This record gives sequence, structure tokens and C-alpha cells, in this order.
Amino acid sequence: MSPTSSSPTGGPPRRTVLLVLGGVLLLAVAASVLWGPDPRAVAVELLASDFGSSTAEAGQGLDARFDGADASREQLPLRLEPVLTGAERPTDLQFPPGRSDLMVVLEKQGGVRVARRTGETWTWGEELLRLEVLTSSEQGVLGLAFAPDFASSGHLYINHSVRSGGDKASRVSRFTVADPAAATWTAGEELVILEVVQPYANHNAGQLAFGPDGMLYIGWGDGGYADDPHNNGQDAGTWLGSMLRIDVSEASAAAPYAVPPDNPFLDRPGARPETWAIGLRNPWRYSFAPDGRLVVADVGQNAWEEVTIVAAGSNHGWKAREARHCFPASVRSCPDPAEVGLTEPVYEYPHDEGTSITGGYVYTGSALPALAGRYVFADFTTGRIWSIALPPASVARPPLAEAMAHGRFGLLISTFGQDAEGELYLADFGNGGVYRLASR
Repeated sequence: MSPTSSSPTGGPPRRTVLLVLGGVLLLAVAASVLWGPDPRAVAVELLASDFGSSTAEAGQGLDARFDGADASREQLPLRLEPVLTGAERPTDLQFPPGRSDLMVVLEKQGGVRVARRTGETWTWGEELLRLEVLTSSEQGVLGLAFAPDFASSGHLYINHSVRSGGDKASRVSRFTVADPAAATWTAGEELVILEVVQPYANHNAGQLAFGPDGMLYIGWGDGGYADDPHNNGQDAGTWLGSMLRIDVSEASAAAPYAVPPDNPFLDRPGARPETWAIGLRNPWRYSFAPDGRLVVADVGQNAWEEVTIVAAGSNHGWKAREARHCFPASVRSCPDPAEVGLTEPVYEYPHDEGTSITGGYVYTGSALPALAGRYVFADFTTGRIWSIALPPASVARPPLAEAMAHGRFGLLISTFGQDAEGELYLADFGNGGVYRLASR
């Protein structure tokens, strides 16, 4: 992501052009040689900066439209109520534990901004941090997680792209808010937790999340370009293409993290001990369901996007498989998931419905009772929002879930946020708006 090339997700080298018809984004075909390894990122940036995506004045809302496969699906139309405008290419929305009146908005170009709610009105507050970051392609400020004890410790963690020793790198750092109860926040010095060298500027992923076990989960993509040229997805010896799990409860400059003693790869020769799961391509947003399961939206390449449940020691198949299919599609055979122990996604959708998944949350609020207990997610390039019922945890190899359609919107949905009451928000990478999901 950058002023000239930005998508928070990423795709294959292929020819792309954008058509904007009545505010609706259509992804079609045009010149990958010109744009390099991630033309989808460049195409999205053209829409965001030159054309603009749909905008809505505060209080007007955005209504759902249904077309394509969504026209024949079960439907629950939603409205998107604008609550904030003016974010610069937002990449993450996070609420401190127990708070619904304060939200931190990350901006790709380096901003970490605070917004506060009085009654039903949100207003911008202070800029908590302005980080110096790399911003080419999908780099930038990408993810934030509040420590579970944030109210007392003031600790928050940020995943961002930096130049480190001459290399491109993803860095996870801790910052400390001096007084989380104060009317205005100030942030202290940076403590670097860990970083990984990135071979390319795309597939950096970037989400951070604390699990119900108090551990910090870090999801990184396969390192980028296309076709996973370094075979990182199936290599437990690299952090790339993996979900990590670390303990930062006693973080210090001398020992910024500890490896939990029950991590699943500790005894595997050649594996990194921080690893929790492998076989991911570009996990663009993940969250923990109320039952503690880690639900990940993994961006596909040529044909399929997926929602998968990531468990201890799981292997999600990339790059031998793309969602539930052989990769590339031209190969005659590929590993059978049941025979080799791969974890298959619980949902997938083809690229005629969208080309870049954005993960969300299981809805636990009260404003939309028909969504209760359903996992809500979207597609970045088509602005469609769906939800699924997650399969029971007791089912080892569940069939694919059926999606409920909630509408298509003229937005580039880059991230969701969930407040302490379980209500959902989303951000538009194109117009910088933040919206609350509401009934139609």
C-alpha cells in the first residue's frame, strides 16, 4: 500500500483495469507488466485516489444492493451508518477492552488516531502516534491490539512496515499510553517485540489479536509476489505464511517475548517455536469467536477466497491448495486434505463474487438480532458483505457453510471493528469513512 500502489490484501500478477459504473467497482482485465507483481493493489489505488468510492454524509447511511449470486441467496439487508469521515486509507479499527466510546483508527501512511463517542456522535480526538513506515504496495501501519489489561498497563501493540538493516521488514512493537483513563492520550516509547524480513512489499498481512488465553497471535502472509516463490506457506522454519503465538505479559527490552510451553511446533525439527499454524497465504483480518476459536479470512490468488478456523498445529494447505481446490487449477492432483492432515476452509467464494476477502467478527450485539452468532465478513474489491454460521467445534471436517447476503456497497471495505457491546463497524479504504452496521 502506498500513494501510488495500495491494497490491504493482494493478488496475483495479472492484467487489471477498473471501471466505475454508478459508483460500483468492477474489476476487469488490463496490464500487469506495467504495474509489477500486484496489479490488483495498483488498480484499487486508482479507484481510491483518482475516481473515489461512494460517499455518504453523516446520518444518511448506505443501503444494500443485491446482484450476482447474492440475488438468489438468503438475504438480510443492512444499512451502513456513517460515524466518521476523513481517515487516510484506514487499515484497522480497534476498541480498548470494555470500551464502546473510544476507537483507534490505523492509517496506512503512518497515523494512529483516536476517536471518541458522546451519545451517538463520534468525533476525532488526538493523533496518538505518527509512525515512520514503508508504504509501497501493501506496507504501512497494518494492525493494532490492546493488551487484555490495557486499562491498568496502558500497553498496545502495533504491526507496521519498516526499513531494518537495509531490508523491508514487518515489526511488532509495544507502545504504552501513560494514563488510559485520561481525557487525552499520550503514548510512550517503543519496545520492539519482534520483526521479520519481507522479501516483497505485498502479502504482509498485519493483524494482531490477543486470544482468550492471553497470548498474542500474529498472522503474516507468505512474503508476497505471487505463487509463493519461496515456498514459505509450507515451511514451518519461517514465520512467513504462518500464525504465531507468543507471550508478551512480561515483555522487556532484555526479553521482549516468551514462547508458550504448549506451542505445537516446539518439538518439530527445523520449525520455529513461535509458530501456531502454517499454510496461510495472506490472512487479512482474523478474530476470536465467543467459543475461543480463531477465525481467519485468508486472501486467495487466482480463483478462491476463504474463511478458515486456525487451530494449534493446523496446516491450511497454501500453496498446494487454494481454499478447497488444487493450486494451480491446472494440476491434475494435489494433496488430499484428509490423508495429509490439511485443514480445509469452512467457507469459500469464487472470484466472480469478489477477489480479496476482509475478515470480520462473530456478531454478539443486540441491534441486529438476526445476525446473532454469525461471522460477518466482506470483500474488499466488490464491497459485498456476508455472514455465515460457523460449524460446531465438534465437527472435524464440516461441509462448506451457506452464506447469507447483506448487500453490496460502493466501498473498499478494508477492516471491521467490534465494540464492547458486540456492535460492528467497518472502514472504507477509498473515502476514509467509518460506518456502523445497522438495520435497514
